[in-house]
Amino acid sequence: MENARDHKVVCFGEVLWDILPSGEVPGGAPMNVAYHLHKQHKNPAVITRIGNDEMGKALIDIFSTYGICTDFFQLDIEHGTGKVFAKPNEQHEVVYDIVKPVAWDFIKKEDALDTLVSNADYFVFGSLAARSPGSKNTLLQLLESAKTKVLDINLRPPHYDRKIVEELLTKADFLKLNLAELELITGWFSKYTTIKDRVNSIKEKFNVQNMVVTKGGDGADLYYNGYEYTHSGYKVKVVDTVGSGDAFLAGLIAKFSEKAIPEEALDFASRLGAFIATKKGACPDYRVEEIGKLIL
Repeated sequence: MENARDHKVVCFGEVLWDILPSGEVPGGAPMNVAYHLHKQHKNPAVITRIGNDEMGKALIDIFSTYGICTDFFQLDIEHGTGKVFAKPNEQHEVVYDIVKPVAWDFIKKEDALDTLVSNADYFVFGSLAARSPGSKNTLLQLLESAKTKVLDINLRPPHYDRKIVEELLTKADFLKLNLAELELITGWFSKYTTIKDRVNSIKEKFNVQNMVVTKGGDGADLYYNGYEYTHSGYKVKVVDTVGSGDAFLAGLIAKFSEKAIPEEALDFASRLGAFIATKKGACPDYRVEEIGKLIL
């Protein structure tokens, strides 16, 4: 087992298989973020739970091939490895059927996790992993010892409710969400219409001072240490948007961990997210040097 003090970024939550019309691919936001952090040589760790089945063993093999730490993958003998059935609807939008319950709904609190999380500079978590009491309770306990808590909102109906999302928002030091999620959440308690007013309402209500709002092909807005930064995004030929938001977040964390200025961090994150959208799948093989070839 690797030293739990060696991992400066820890990702918590769902690791699963996306069952697509074209085949099965590993997925889950924590895994995707960890993959791209690993590409930036940040040696992330992932806390998750898999079933004692072939799909679980395959995830371990894939992570090991990537070179990503699997020491904190728990094995569940009662529940199967997570699966998501993804298929396009009549509007050509992908609809997800996220199977429940599965192993990652039952992540248990273990002593080694306290050491892992308390020694990491960044603890990345989402709202999906809080859909079940088991993993939610473990998450809330680990948040108590985390340094910088990064909440990646991932609202997949019907796997969230307002109470849980608002509780997680009060724990976050940094929030990442997209425009639709910003509008949905602020719609619960305000009638604001502009992005800036919506962002300020979240800051005031939940005391989240730092956040980034992604706007798809239109770039992103970063609110950091009292200042606002905007990036118009990179125009690319999109092959597949799956995982591009996770890559964006990984790029942002990677640069913040290097003490980069906010403009540089936002540009690199935008570049990485756009680059991944030109590839098939959330975790394509690539070299970091390739990212620099994109132009605005």
